[in-house]
Amino acid sequence: QLVESGGGLVQEGDSLRLSCAASGRAIRNYNMGWFRQALGKEREFVAGISWSGDSADYADSVSGRFTISRDNAKNTLSLQMNMLYVEDTAVYYCAASTSFYVTRDADEYPYWGQGSQVTVSS
Repeated sequence: QLVESGGGLVQEGDSLRLSCAASGRAIRNYNMGWFRQALGKEREFVAGISWSGDSADYADSVSGRFTISRDNAKNTLSLQMNMLYVEDTAVYYCAASTSFYVTRDADEYPYWGQGSQVTVSS
């Protein structure tokens, strides 16, 4: 089970940190990712990280502003979001992938959290 936390309402330019806690499953065995879905839009890849934390991938829209990290000992995944824009407003999901590589393909992530709402106001 994956459970996200840390979402909320912030103003444009603010920062927010999302966390994802895993239970019943060791995330060290998986590459992990964050996705988001804005109202009326399809779910999109935000960031992914390898099982060891050695490599990460970011969507162009968040590169340089967001940082994905993991603590396998604590079985947690995080997403530090800086310089938030109104366009970052969405429900954010953490997910675990069975792919050998860090992937942007949501179909390669069989395990998902329930999502955490992030709302950025202007």
